[in-house]
Amino acid sequence: MNTKVENRYDIVILGGGPAGATCAALLAEGGKKVLALERGLTPRFHVGESLLPKCYPTLKRLNLLDRMKNSAFPKKYSVQFVTEMGKITRPFYFDEYIPHESSQTWQVERGDFDSILLEKAVENGAAIRTNAHVMDVLFEEGRAVGVKVKLKNKDGNDQIQEIASEIVVDASGQSAMIASRLGVKKSDPLLKKGTIWGYFENAIRDEGRDEGATLIMQTEGKKSWFWYIPLSNNVVSVGCTGSMKYMFGDSNLNAADVFARELAKCPEMQRRLEPSTQHGDFKTTKDFSYRATETVGEGWLMIGDAFGFVDPVYSSGVLLAMVSGEMAADAILDGYKMNDLSPQQLGRWNEEYISGLENFKKLVYAFYAPDFSFAKFFMEYPECRNHMTDILMGDVFKPGVDEIFDKMGEVLPPSDIDEMQMSNA
Repeated sequence: MNTKVENRYDIVILGGGPAGATCAALLAEGGKKVLALERGLTPRFHVGESLLPKCYPTLKRLNLLDRMKNSAFPKKYSVQFVTEMGKITRPFYFDEYIPHESSQTWQVERGDFDSILLEKAVENGAAIRTNAHVMDVLFEEGRAVGVKVKLKNKDGNDQIQEIASEIVVDASGQSAMIASRLGVKKSDPLLKKGTIWGYFENAIRDEGRDEGATLIMQTEGKKSWFWYIPLSNNVVSVGCTGSMKYMFGDSNLNAADVFARELAKCPEMQRRLEPSTQHGDFKTTKDFSYRATETVGEGWLMIGDAFGFVDPVYSSGVLLAMVSGEMAADAILDGYKMNDLSPQQLGRWNEEYISGLENFKKLVYAFYAPDFSFAKFFMEYPECRNHMTDILMGDVFKPGVDEIFDKMGEVLPPSDIDEMQMSNA
């Protein structure tokens, strides 16, 4: 996969995750000379293992459906919630709303899944270089004209190279290279969350088509929540998310201590993990909800997590990464056909994409709002359950899906400061 890097490409993509790989594959298929620079080695570890059904159209376009169907990835047919009182709700079965094979998706080990996408990019003609550290995006008179990158040569020594390109696509993930450089990466003050997660073998799973379901469990007191994502080889991904101050505010507690503290408040998760053995150490991440206030410029644009990230609760990350990579690739290819690589053309998809981000964000806000109850809401507005399922499936660009928020009104979670005041009251 590590091909010789030339000095000039049509498009250089920073990052080889789902956004960058999807964009690279489609641009190369469209006849463009593309280089994707991935800072890690493949297969690479990454959290965010749950796909949504609306990944199907992009996977189909990439001609990857057969590869996914023949993989060992567990099939995902639904998502299910457990309330803070321990009530296990009825699953949201996707095929009840779309009786088509596209309603089923997968739970994936990201190292394997991301490699599948990168391999497709290579098959389509893209150049991929891993273990590549992008040192800077090069600008001339306000226009991105290439990158400076540190590569490893055949002898394993560092080699610094400048690579020219007509377009730089920032798919650098949460490091958000261009947004950080320009100072336009803005955190969401209402979603200052932190997560502790790990992997467990031999945890209790459901049977039949529920075996691969994503479970989202609130803890008693609703200060945190757990995800439960079944993976292959009898491993499950389990993470706990809460406000940063609540999760990491006590310096006397390490990640394992906090995880245990929250696990004690979630009997259903305790039951499932009781026979399991932890696989590896806990991992943490903080302050991951943000969006770039400028997402396109002369010769550059952002996609995937470099554009923005909402929250892990509805597993939107991979879907939004792939969709943004696809939208960006189409805008770039059409721009070449029309001889128009202006910011307006490169970012023509931004408004539609932001509307989808906002739909996810509003539902996330409702999830974290302490006084909001989805159960009560659906009792009053049963017709909105379909819209909820649309969003859970990732169909956030569907016309009319935002009608649920007209009924819901403005629902906001507490800020970090508000949460600490409530905790100390």
